[in-house]
Amino acid sequence: MTEIARPEPSRMYRWLVLIFVSLAMFGSYYVYDALSPLADVLKQQLGFTDLDIGFLQAIYSFPNIFTVVIGGFVIDRIGLRKSLMIFAVLSFVGPAITAATSHLSIMATGRLIFGMGAESLNVAVVTALARWFKGKELSFAFGLNLTASRLGTFAALNSPTWARAAYANWRTPFLIALAFAALSLVGAIIYWFMEEWAEKNYSLGAVSTDKVVFADLWKFGVSYWLIVALCIVFYSAIFPFQTFAVKFFMEAHGTSREFGGFLSSMLTLFAMIATPLFGLWVDRVGKRALLMMFGSMLLIPVYLIMAYTHISLYVPMAMMGVAFSLIPAVMWPSVAYIVDQSKLGTAYGLMTMIQNIGLFGLNLLVGWANESSHADASNPAGYHLGMWIFSVLGILGVVFAFLLRQREMGPHGHGLETITTAKSAA
Repeated sequence: MTEIARPEPSRMYRWLVLIFVSLAMFGSYYVYDALSPLADVLKQQLGFTDLDIGFLQAIYSFPNIFTVVIGGFVIDRIGLRKSLMIFAVLSFVGPAITAATSHLSIMATGRLIFGMGAESLNVAVVTALARWFKGKELSFAFGLNLTASRLGTFAALNSPTWARAAYANWRTPFLIALAFAALSLVGAIIYWFMEEWAEKNYSLGAVSTDKVVFADLWKFGVSYWLIVALCIVFYSAIFPFQTFAVKFFMEAHGTSREFGGFLSSMLTLFAMIATPLFGLWVDRVGKRALLMMFGSMLLIPVYLIMAYTHISLYVPMAMMGVAFSLIPAVMWPSVAYIVDQSKLGTAYGLMTMIQNIGLFGLNLLVGWANESSHADASNPAGYHLGMWIFSVLGILGVVFAFLLRQREMGPHGHGLETITTAKSAA
């Protein structure tokens, strides 16, 4: 007896999936960025140094040097919904520990556990989007997911404005972050039921549950590794900057904490609006490597402008915002066209692992640079070394994107410069 072919998920069902996995990302992004506006409060009330604050942010990335690849293996082995639930639970437990004590080591343990869950959660969500949207509106869906995620960042960085009273004590903002972390659990629970129902009623893209061979990591190809290289330098130029951005704006440019938080959140504001638009555009025009090269070029001057000129801070932050909107909208979906779908969890896990090596190292490096240069309100020039570090990362981003374009224009390309998918959306 021939089994009746199941239809593909409807467009409405796919967009509902996008909403709830994005809810999970929204919660985790808020928790990650809740630390930045608290930097000077932790310094005043708990006696933390810049190196301590850099450590609290860096420790989030440290376990992911190892665990996100394991998370990718877990996704490919046990499936998306179970993986998403495990990672969402860790993303809730970690912030609870951080909020429970003022001891640096225990707070750092909470950030470490949160990092183990949140980064693997991101890998699971990215893998889910590739499963539900590949061949459809993939870049646009990634863009919308990043918009929802970065709404969490925007809310966190502007919390000194909408939750001003909370900053009278260091713990209250962390408790607010814990409430947002609960949203990751809600999103994971709803996705569980949606995927379970869809597997019984729709034809979904295959998710391998075969044993993943470690040697497969080296078979992803040159284009994949160039994207990974771009990923590490790009995010290392953005997120470690945001760790100290509010403090930098206050001490080097004399802003208030509220305005400093808003300036830092401009990256998120730009990304929330422009990332899905860039995603929709790239679905129609291709040219992915070329667009990543342009985005990397935008990063090179912005830090030096902030360090050495009195140009309005809106200008460099707007330039950074365009780059922060464009590159992720192109970079993450590109992997789905290079790596077989059954290995996507592993590929995204490896990519995120290497990204976190950069974030761990750069948070510590910039914290050390600020300390060794005695960067504070009485010595704004002490921030210059860190700004040069970020600019060099922008230069490396251009180099890697250029090499990717050269590779993709040759006989070993995967069509990153030519594939357009928007017209085939169903």
